[in-house]
Amino acid sequence: MNRRVLYWILTIAGAAAMLTACGDNGETPKPQAYLRIDMPPHKYAVCDTAALPFTFEMSNLASVEWKKNMPRDKWFTITYPKYKGYVFLTYKAMNGPQELRARVDTSYKFVEAHFSFSSGIDENRFVDRQHNLSGTTYHLKGQNVASTYQFWVTDSNRHFLGGALYIDCTPNNDSLAPVLDYLQEDINHLIESIRWR
Repeated sequence: MNRRVLYWILTIAGAAAMLTACGDNGETPKPQAYLRIDMPPHKYAVCDTAALPFTFEMSNLASVEWKKNMPRDKWFTITYPKYKGYVFLTYKAMNGPQELRARVDTSYKFVEAHFSFSSGIDENRFVDRQHNLSGTTYHLKGQNVASTYQFWVTDSNRHFLGGALYIDCTPNNDSLAPVLDYLQEDINHLIESIRWR
């Protein structure tokens, strides 16, 4: 057999092998997906303790853990054990409206710490004159943001409350979206339900 015939036989056999290997075997790769997380309906109960100069409503899935309870300053956490979610809260008493700017600036510095990981921020200011509430919420967007939701609320004279939401896991906010949305709704309800004493 001459070399030319052998060359053509091997070329045709190689091409046939490649076509066979690339054939459709009925399998297609599945797209990357996340586990489905079903959240329960929201249910709230009033949190009324003598330790705080205000009441609020919180989820029945959560509990309060005290970090520091001083006469003018309070540090406490609303914990969601099932979802490894934490809303860190700091209450500061004020001696009049002249202290408000410093409190707002400090709160904003905590938000700023997440800017380098954020792909955007939705800032929402609100005023509830009937219940003497005003404040701002910050929804930080981005897959690797550690705290996706922060807020502060005040009566502009005596009370200032700041908070931040954290999930105790490696940030991947696409997969955590149902949990984050659920907890952010709970935080909004908490803010709307605040009643100063």
